[in-house]
Amino acid sequence: MHYIFSWSNPQSRYITITAIAENVDPGSVDVQLPSWRPGRYELGNFAKNVRGFRAETPDGQPLKSEKISKDLWRVQCTDVSTLYIVYEYYAAELNAGSTWLDQSQLYVNPVNCCVYLTDRLDEVCTVELQLPEGWRVATALQQPADHILVASDFDRLADSPFIASPTLQHNFFVLDGVEFHLWFQGECRPDWSRIIADSFIYVNEIMQIFGSCPAEKYHFLYQILPHRFYHGVEHTDSTVIALGPPYRLMNELYGDFLGVSCHELFHAWNIKAIRPADMMPYDFTRENYSRLGYVCEGVTTYYGDYLLFRSGVFTEHEYWHTFEERLEKHFHSHGRHFLSVADSSFDTWLDGYVPGAPHRKTSIYHEGCLLAFITDIFIRRHTANTRNLDHVMRRLWTDYGQKGKGYTEADYKRLVEEISGKNFDHYWNVYFYQSADYTEPLDEALEYIGCKINRYESSKIHEDKFGFRLIEQGGISKITEVYFNSPAELAGLAVNDEIVAIQVNGRAEDPIPVKADLQEWLRYFDSDSVILVVNSGGAQKFLPLKADGVHYYPVYKVSRSNSLIDSQKASWKSWSGRP
Repeated sequence: MHYIFSWSNPQSRYITITAIAENVDPGSVDVQLPSWRPGRYELGNFAKNVRGFRAETPDGQPLKSEKISKDLWRVQCTDVSTLYIVYEYYAAELNAGSTWLDQSQLYVNPVNCCVYLTDRLDEVCTVELQLPEGWRVATALQQPADHILVASDFDRLADSPFIASPTLQHNFFVLDGVEFHLWFQGECRPDWSRIIADSFIYVNEIMQIFGSCPAEKYHFLYQILPHRFYHGVEHTDSTVIALGPPYRLMNELYGDFLGVSCHELFHAWNIKAIRPADMMPYDFTRENYSRLGYVCEGVTTYYGDYLLFRSGVFTEHEYWHTFEERLEKHFHSHGRHFLSVADSSFDTWLDGYVPGAPHRKTSIYHEGCLLAFITDIFIRRHTANTRNLDHVMRRLWTDYGQKGKGYTEADYKRLVEEISGKNFDHYWNVYFYQSADYTEPLDEALEYIGCKINRYESSKIHEDKFGFRLIEQGGISKITEVYFNSPAELAGLAVNDEIVAIQVNGRAEDPIPVKADLQEWLRYFDSDSVILVVNSGGAQKFLPLKADGVHYYPVYKVSRSNSLIDSQKASWKSWSGRP
């Protein structure tokens, strides 16, 4: 298949795509647009962005085509050997997995917008970009000529984003014969020496785990946006990472920059090469269900921060700060008591990337990260620190990834047991496959390395006493989260309710308007019993809240134990890589 990308008015956001297939069989041909993209396990419905789909002969004569499903067309090709498919794609979303067009760049994730013939997925794909003078292209695809890209088959094309722009900034480094390219698009001033020095360290740490790299060249494609943003998507030999704003890139955002970069590179092994059997191969037409999100995303989330710490790029404080965020996500979500992390992985195809119904599910990222830490320490504890989770990941790479084989849930558990020499049933059954609280295994794991979890009361009165969170901006106080079975939930407060006034029980005064200052009024009244006036679903309600003595939304901090025995010191050094 040969694809031509062009446009006439970049401000319209419409890209014209011509897909040309030669030597088509006579009769009908099925033309498919992917329904989802790897790295986001939910249906994307990209066909909603397609306009003016038509099938033609090389001389522009129309061919009969009929839409069979939301993203599948059937074209009649009697007496036609070369088929032209022409359509426009609306490229108006700019994140790490989307497609975007404006006057400054053409950014394409081919899985969003490139159709394919259902019976010819294995053929070589070429892309011709009709670009303005002075534009160049950042991509992992081969470029045999200017603005010509080549992929070995459709799967590789779908998995290879590219950015074409006159303003790309580029640098690279080489480690163990592998080239690592860094591309920046957007307004930014990268500190190349600092970025390359730190990147070299964490890349080397990953390479030490696996022993070899899936790619000869790897490309980091950074979209630097003018507003606050954080998103990354993995690919076989590249990643797109969207971050912003640019004036924070080399200071407040730098830790996030390194963390997401390390995370996405780890994915080159874990999910792109080491892939669940359920996704071998990808089926772009439907959901590809798997319960292994605790490995694919959870283990990767764990290593994304942990490798920066043990390699010395992150300080101890920086690492525990990210770990504490995972702890709070776990303990503040009552969804852990309703849906296991394995089943939450299966359900990403329902609502995995939005908050969804309150208290319904867990996060494969945060829960999976904590379980990876627990598993790592489990192995270390039973092997006197001679083996760890690195050994499991290396075996997954050599036994499955390098051989092009998919692994199963049973394979992962078996490797943990082989390497640790211990039965893993209790952890597996209770924490991976049941709805559970992780307090006991987390305490046990942290104690092994001489650390402990400290629990503090939230400094925000509405969180601590009444159990709800809100966002205050533009004079509006809107509820974003309500703690399970808290005074707020029992009183009827719900997500998206707007607090407009407050009154203290027993006082005769009229309700006092709240203008994004609820915390100040709660502190002023210092009462365990208040009435909130809220706009809820178009109606005004008066909701009495009474504190019950429970402290909600506590803050979790990890610290060293007061006195460490020699075994804990040794375990800490083995795990952290530092005394």
